[in-house]
Amino acid sequence: MRMNKHTGIALLMIFFGVMILLNKMGMHVSGHFMSYLFPIAMVGFGFLGLKNGKSVIGLILIGIGGLLLLGKLSGLIGLLFAGALIWYGVSLIRKKSVY
Repeated sequence: MRMNKHTGIALLMIFFGVMILLNKMGMHVSGHFMSYLFPIAMVGFGFLGLKNGKSVIGLILIGIGGLLLLGKLSGLIGLLFAGALIWYGVSLIRKKSVY
């Protein structure tokens, strides 16, 4: 098989197609990855639309996919925000008073 720029994308599409089929047949080999696949694909197709000059549909797909991903990653974002608050609080306590 000759490798060109489309071979990698084709293999990736075949892989994701097999994962979707296995998931639909009841074989959950992918875990929670499948729930992230659709929003990531929407964002990817949005960037592809922007690259090909279809700015309106590209921005719509990026917006919807981004909102879906934001909902999926809200737990992780909350943990990062809590960690940032703790880090900032500790840094304020450790600072020496200037006055």
